[in-house]
Amino acid sequence: MERVVASDDPMIDVDRLRAELDADVVVAETGDEDSLRDAAAGAAGLVVDVNTPVTAAVFNALDDLKIVARAGVGIDNIDVSAAADNGVTVTNVPEYCTNEVATHTVTLLLDCIRTLTAYDRDIRDGGWGWERTRPVHRVRGQTLGLVSFGPIARRVRDQLRGFDLDVIAYDPYVDAEEMAEADVEKVTLEALYERADYVSLHAPLTEETEAMVDADAFAAMREQAILVNTGRGGLIDEAALRTALDDGTIGAAGLDVLIEEPPTADHPLVGLDNCIVTPHAAWYSEEARDDLNAAVAANVMAGLAGETPPNRIDPETDWL
Repeated sequence: MERVVASDDPMIDVDRLRAELDADVVVAETGDEDSLRDAAAGAAGLVVDVNTPVTAAVFNALDDLKIVARAGVGIDNIDVSAAADNGVTVTNVPEYCTNEVATHTVTLLLDCIRTLTAYDRDIRDGGWGWERTRPVHRVRGQTLGLVSFGPIARRVRDQLRGFDLDVIAYDPYVDAEEMAEADVEKVTLEALYERADYVSLHAPLTEETEAMVDADAFAAMREQAILVNTGRGGLIDEAALRTALDDGTIGAAGLDVLIEEPPTADHPLVGLDNCIVTPHAAWYSEEARDDLNAAVAANVMAGLAGETPPNRIDPETDWL
């Protein structure tokens, strides 16, 4: 019986994998290269969370590996090119939580706009008053800028249709005509920063996008702009964001992702009055977790059988 190693992460339903796979499924700590190589020695399959670094060195060390199944959407922690070089298939689950992440994005944005968390914190500290947070502005007529225009960003656009926003988007891989069909204007990244009152990040983390939202980006944004990130923490230069929040260059931020997760107690973006942080939970609903694990099991089953999994990642994909 072949062996499958799964990350010790609560979003991965190991009991389901054991029930559906004709394999010996074991759980292991996989948070660094050394522990992953040790745990996966001789394994035919890996089921990994976002914090598992499946690097070239890992692929080179695991001769029996057939498939790496990412339990989630993002694959920035997996060296897909090295996987291909070693004959290993990589899969993800691309749309199991599209609606959940879009809803979480909208929730963070509206909270930042209406300062709900700040009001709650103030009341808990004994305050009471509409004027006790930063200025609140009308939503109607504002401009939302979407960085990347994939399935989640498109769902965000749909969920916000009743708010009378102008919507613009930057995505070098989507043409203007396709965006126009969704009533979205295609713009350059520079134009998006200059025009958007709200900036929402949905790009994958690649060499091209890492730290793309840096000090220059914040300087180009509108005064009191709101930034929301439900993509990847590495899209943002966190030190530059802290400076921009402190000096009022932008008004607020809503973050579901950070570079280091979970954050340290002294993380510069945790505890600020104008920054909301949630624990990489945008994906979560009970239904999404069920869909995720069903898709992971199907991907691994196909990979172990030598078949093409439903959600195989093409290593020649343009944005990788």
